[in-house]
Amino acid sequence: MPLGTSVREIDRAQARKRAHERGIYPAPLNEGRSRNMQANRRADTKPEVALRKALHRMGFRYRKDLRLDLGDIKVRPDIVFTAKKVAVFVDGCFWHVCPEHGRQPTTNEWYWTPKLRRNMERDRRVNAALEAAGWRVVRLWEHEALDTAVAAVVAAVKPETEHPSETSGKD
Repeated sequence: MPLGTSVREIDRAQARKRAHERGIYPAPLNEGRSRNMQANRRADTKPEVALRKALHRMGFRYRKDLRLDLGDIKVRPDIVFTAKKVAVFVDGCFWHVCPEHGRQPTTNEWYWTPKLRRNMERDRRVNAALEAAGWRVVRLWEHEALDTAVAAVVAAVKPETEHPSETSGKD
């Protein structure tokens, strides 16, 4: 390990090595690929941050990466509007198998294919659990245009209100 490597990083590297030896994870193709995979973020991705900044500029306030406990399912939406019960996810094209940009892995398919399938199944379970608990779910792809993503979130947070003629009680 290079100088300046923390104990935590050493522990993680050793855990990955043990997991690989047990056949849980594939061996990295090379050190560069290993660094690339370690750099993938769970939160605060560029599309997510851009969406949050745009919403904040518009005056929206929200929680980020807030853990929601829904019975036996625990979920961390990227953006949460707690008062409106809206959960927003900005899904990566590879990790969530985008129909437009997702692709089948060509290396270590024995590992990646089931993992990506589990991600898609988890997304469906999370959506169902949130909706059953009364939440609106907004799922966006990382490649979506910012204005389209903002419009989708705004539509969920501020749904169209009824027209005055519909609420007046007149026939």
